Amino acid sequence: MDTLSHLQPSNLWQLFDKICSIPHPSKHEQKISAWIQAWAQDLGLSIKEDEVGNLFIKKPATQGMENRKGVILQAHMDMVPQKNADTTHDFLTDPIKPYVITETDANGDKSDWVTAEGTTLGADNGIGLSSALAVLASTDVPHGPLEVLVTIDEEAGMSGAFGLEAGWLEGDILINTDSEQEGEVYMGCAGGIDATATFNLKFENTPNNTKAFNLSISGLKGGHSGVDIHTGRANANKLLVRFLLEASNEFDIRLTELNGGSLRNAIPREANASFVIANDKIALLKERLATYLATLRHTLGSVETDIDMLLISPEEFDQCWTHDTQHQILRALNACSNGVIRMSDDIEGIVESSLNLGVIRCKGPKFVALTLIRSLHDDGRAETQRTVQSVFELAGAQIVFSGAYPGWKPDTSSLIMKTVRDTYQDLFGKIPEIMVIHAGLECGLFKTAYPHWDMVSFGPTIKFPHSPDEKVEIATVNQYWLLLKAVLAAVPVAVQATIAEVN
Repeated sequence: MDTLSHLQPSNLWQLFDKICSIPHPSKHEQKISAWIQAWAQDLGLSIKEDEVGNLFIKKPATQGMENRKGVILQAHMDMVPQKNADTTHDFLTDPIKPYVITETDANGDKSDWVTAEGTTLGADNGIGLSSALAVLASTDVPHGPLEVLVTIDEEAGMSGAFGLEAGWLEGDILINTDSEQEGEVYMGCAGGIDATATFNLKFENTPNNTKAFNLSISGLKGGHSGVDIHTGRANANKLLVRFLLEASNEFDIRLTELNGGSLRNAIPREANASFVIANDKIALLKERLATYLATLRHTLGSVETDIDMLLISPEEFDQCWTHDTQHQILRALNACSNGVIRMSDDIEGIVESSLNLGVIRCKGPKFVALTLIRSLHDDGRAETQRTVQSVFELAGAQIVFSGAYPGWKPDTSSLIMKTVRDTYQDLFGKIPEIMVIHAGLECGLFKTAYPHWDMVSFGPTIKFPHSPDEKVEIATVNQYWLLLKAVLAAVPVAVQATIAEVN
């Protein structure tokens, strides 16, 4: 495997390589936080930690730029822990193993990427974090008063952003580094809310003359439930439930277990179910399964190239779900919407509202379904929320909504957005796309404690975050670094502009 030592900019890639070596999944950021604090102290930088675990690092302005408006570079320190089924990896103890690959597109053009061995890479948001630290460590990047805000738990609840208190930071401009498409500058994002539906499981003795089976679906690509939701990537939970519902009606299979997905903000790649079926129906079940798999490969094959289903015989089960329990759960999961709910009427090509049936899980006497609702508008989020609530309550489940976070409303008069746009054009000879992202950035929450902040978000090209296919394009990291340095140098000029000049 190639190392990252030869990549440019070398200071950024060396920091990213170090970050990969330190386990830092969401909810378990202690090791990476301790390393960042020790690293900053070694550089003689001022660093402090708040009660929830966010880090604040301060660096004086470059000589001659002390009177400029302060800038805050922001990144989150956690990563999404996802791995392939055949990969042995403990995200709490094992390092991520990055390496370089070269890909050739349909036109024959080659591009180099960094990806990881069988797991998520953590370029989301490790590259952004590395860039912020690289600026702190630099002696040749001019900037005004600079602060770096590193938040915890962005991927699994945004508790760091929720817990951010007023008064810790002095700057007026925030640059969020958590975007994932070079050439796009983000000035708004979707809000979201989690929905947890809980069923009471009822059991009975398994029927006589039956045989036990376990059915799994795997090989799906998965991905980010926001930025990848419109790509046509299949949801393993939905595909498995569809077959189980048909088999339940036709063959009277009796479920004993049903699980799928691992995170509410990742499109499920794998799911599995255990059940019993009458001995005289086994052959027909296998025929139907073969037909179903062939159908999925035909209809989804252009996107899901490696989809597979496996039927095996485990040990026999003494108990199964009752008919009523099984029908209520399967019909509710089948009826639950998934994917794009509505496209934006205001911004062409942008998803307005979406829903991801991210996790289904048996927990003792309970069955739990976790969904993540996203929308650019509060009304769209509320409407989707009511739909989800209706579906599950009609099936007899209890549903609880939690973790609501606001969207980031675009500010068309943003001076930092104008600075980034103009700087990008000067550097690369073209105007970047000014966008709103269908994902949950922390910027909307920051406005609660710091309503005066002028905010923007940009980054390199990262494909398929939240999945083991995650990769970052090397050339775009260099472009991102050049842009970040130039924007920091241009801030003193841009903040003196008037709103009339922006318009």
